[in-house]
Amino acid sequence: MSSIDYSEKIPNNVNLAEDRTLKRALEQWQPNYLDWWADMGPDGSQNFDVYLRTAVSVDPQGWAQFGHVKMPDYRWGIFLNPAEADRKIHFGDHKGEDAWQDVPGEYRANLRRIIVTQGDTEPASVEQQRHLGLTAPSQYDLRNLFQVNVEEGRHLWAMVYLLHKYFGRDGREEGEALLERRSGQKDNPRILEAFNEETPDWLSFFMFTYFTDRDGKFQLCALAESSFDPLARTTKFMLTEEAHHMFVGESGVSRVINRTCQVMNELKTDDPAKLRAAGVIDLPTIQRYLNFHFSVTIDLFGADESSNAATFYSTGLKGRYEEGKRMDDHQLRGQTYRVLNVQNGQLVEREVPMLNALNEVLRDDYIKDSVAGVERWNKVIEKAGIPFRLKTPHKAFHRNIGSLSGAKVSPDGRVVSEAEWKAKADEWLPSGADRAFVASLMGRVVEPGKFANWIAPPVIGINRQPVDFEYVRFN
Repeated sequence: MSSIDYSEKIPNNVNLAEDRTLKRALEQWQPNYLDWWADMGPDGSQNFDVYLRTAVSVDPQGWAQFGHVKMPDYRWGIFLNPAEADRKIHFGDHKGEDAWQDVPGEYRANLRRIIVTQGDTEPASVEQQRHLGLTAPSQYDLRNLFQVNVEEGRHLWAMVYLLHKYFGRDGREEGEALLERRSGQKDNPRILEAFNEETPDWLSFFMFTYFTDRDGKFQLCALAESSFDPLARTTKFMLTEEAHHMFVGESGVSRVINRTCQVMNELKTDDPAKLRAAGVIDLPTIQRYLNFHFSVTIDLFGADESSNAATFYSTGLKGRYEEGKRMDDHQLRGQTYRVLNVQNGQLVEREVPMLNALNEVLRDDYIKDSVAGVERWNKVIEKAGIPFRLKTPHKAFHRNIGSLSGAKVSPDGRVVSEAEWKAKADEWLPSGADRAFVASLMGRVVEPGKFANWIAPPVIGINRQPVDFEYVRFN
């Protein structure tokens, strides 16, 4: 069944009506979710009519419809990809067995932990972004922010459904806890450190949706391989929505670069002070933001050597990115992988069992994907005839997890002294002055078709609408 039942209080394609206990539990959770949205969702936007995309089917063709809707009335729901008949487990110790339709008792704690960690990132990013609407550079961008927010909310629903349906009372308690933690709160923070960082301005938001939502893509792809079939089907549909979030980031940064290059050519200067005086973000500052968001995000993949990663793979809970395309035994016995360490002031590679290096394998796949987008940004600069290139920093730069944690490594991969790090940190990472300057540009522009001075308009609008379409109606 791929169409979604919109007659239900909770739209779904999982026959919720037939599971009365589950339906009742989720209907009790829903008001708490709406309270959380009212408290922590986009600030001051509850009455806006927003041109949003809503899932109406899980068929890849025509799965969404567009229309103006108030965000608290958005039809959040539970949508899983259609089941694959006779699906088999295709990696790990259970390779060749039937995929699980229920949670095997011995893997219950690990599966719950995986689902809770993924679930926790969804409301966290809504909380991180809640004030951004007050400084939107255009109506088009405001609408994109709100679309990302409502879909993060739906991804929370996706995980809470799994917790309620398959984990009994423990699952219900975890579902409540997902609404109780708060991004950046001292006493009850979100689980992963990157989701406790502030997203104070729109350049940070675009970098976050490019880099950190891309981490989401890779984690979801690894979970979409899971032997636990409901998790695989849930995450496959989440990936359909996630693509837009990365588009918002990639195109957003691209438009910031485009506008900066226009002004550089108009003023015939690359002097950051002159460009800032003209109200655009200079390219070296964009590079520092890139360095920060890239390094914080690659920490999200976890320690380079991890017995948990080995366990999750061997037991079939979490595969590799594009597991099915890999030409090996899908059990990885006796295979090795290279990871980096600092020894005697040098970066050195050493071989470790591949099962223990699966976080690093996923991180390296992610880095390749991230670099491709940065190259697309460089094409914008090239096209403007400007001799400047953005680069992703070395993967050992500014790391706070694993064997590279706390190592002092420059963006080009040199191990440096504490003194050099301190002297150069403001060249490599956004300084307080950089952040204050970017914040100073953040005024609110919401007249249809108008854009803040520091960002270029998009080439086309959303869903074939004109760029000056009324994407948000302020009531």
